[in-house]
Amino acid sequence: MLGRRSSMRLLTQFFKMSEEKLPYAFYIDDHELLGPLGAHLLKHKVSVEQVLRIVCQPQAVFRIRPVTRCSATISGHSEAILSVAFSPDSKQLASGSGDTSVRFWDINTQTPLQTELGHKNWVLCIAWSPDGKYLVTGSKDGEIRVWDPSTGKPTGGALNGHKKWITALVWEPAHLESPCRRFASSSKDGDVRIWDAVLRKCVIILSGHTLAVTCVKWGGDGLIFSSSQDCTIKVWETIQGKLVRELKGHGHWVNTLALSTEYVLRTGPFDHTEKTYKSADEIKQAALARYSVAKKDTPERLVSGSDDFTMILWEPAVSKQVKARMTGHQQLVNHVYFSPDGRWVASGSFDKSVKLWDGYTGKFIATFRGHVGPVYQISWSADSRLLLSGSKDSTMKIWEVRTLKLKEDLPGHADEVYTVDWSPDGRKVASGGKDRQLKLWMS
Repeated sequence: MLGRRSSMRLLTQFFKMSEEKLPYAFYIDDHELLGPLGAHLLKHKVSVEQVLRIVCQPQAVFRIRPVTRCSATISGHSEAILSVAFSPDSKQLASGSGDTSVRFWDINTQTPLQTELGHKNWVLCIAWSPDGKYLVTGSKDGEIRVWDPSTGKPTGGALNGHKKWITALVWEPAHLESPCRRFASSSKDGDVRIWDAVLRKCVIILSGHTLAVTCVKWGGDGLIFSSSQDCTIKVWETIQGKLVRELKGHGHWVNTLALSTEYVLRTGPFDHTEKTYKSADEIKQAALARYSVAKKDTPERLVSGSDDFTMILWEPAVSKQVKARMTGHQQLVNHVYFSPDGRWVASGSFDKSVKLWDGYTGKFIATFRGHVGPVYQISWSADSRLLLSGSKDSTMKIWEVRTLKLKEDLPGHADEVYTVDWSPDGRKVASGGKDRQLKLWMS
């Protein structure tokens, strides 16, 4: 047995090992230790006669404050706003709308910067390249356009190939290719296409799904994951476009996918330090370092959400077997999203609730109730401590993971909130919806 002094010395050395002072959270049987150990053991009826296994989890060294006020309501779009996204460095904001326009917004002056009218139909989805050099947009008529955010102009004409509307867009991670040039698109026509933004053409077509493809993700190991209304998830390699494996387990349409490393893949080399990079090589190295920290020694995890009201946790690079089935929602699962540190999974559903799950085991943690309409989209703060949800009930809500309670209620929209995004630097939230207003929120 160690004496009190020896234990203290060991603990002190443990915390000194890190150059930056990392805050830690401690867990006993999945319950966070928030007070004196004795009180915790009594509350959760844990025997004091057995060896206690205390798990420590490093937390983010920075802390994001919850947004509390609407700092700007910006008019401009003449139809519903269907998608908003901050650039990876948090300096720019783009939105796509039912009025067929793509708009770039000046975050500092909170005014419209550029309005681009290239599409002929609703702009359904948008995606920034991880290095922030391109924005790609997809519309209801199957057209894809690539934009240069520095000028707000398209880099060329429309990229055609899909026969029906675009359901999702995703870029190749910056640590695999820098400068970024390849991206993937999924469509209602059942195909996934890989495009080259420089050559301006489709380089690979991934065919195999028998119904509409609903979501596509590009993993950090170079694999592409696609979900479909044919109830399957397919895993593809991206050199020749071969099918690696097929994941089966859902009994209805698969609506949404989330990767455990998705946040660092989306933001590439950029983090809360706001460091800038001079070369593509620097970007690649920084993105690889961030990805390695996020992935740790574990395989990438994937969560799928479905119309069968369930979610499934997979480790697709390792096995096609179900790792955990996550049940509890009473309506279809609309959106799933891993926290930036990969510790949690959040899910939004048409049953008006947001649920929180353990990102490693798939174990249910809590239900956040408060919305009185279906939850359309969720977004995490960069420190993984706060969760944002947007709903048909015209409100957004911020939930605190530590207390498992509502932190902030954000009314303000006059109608359904279709899309929300929390900036990677944590300072701003953007939201848009049926009332055609883009709102910016600050702390």
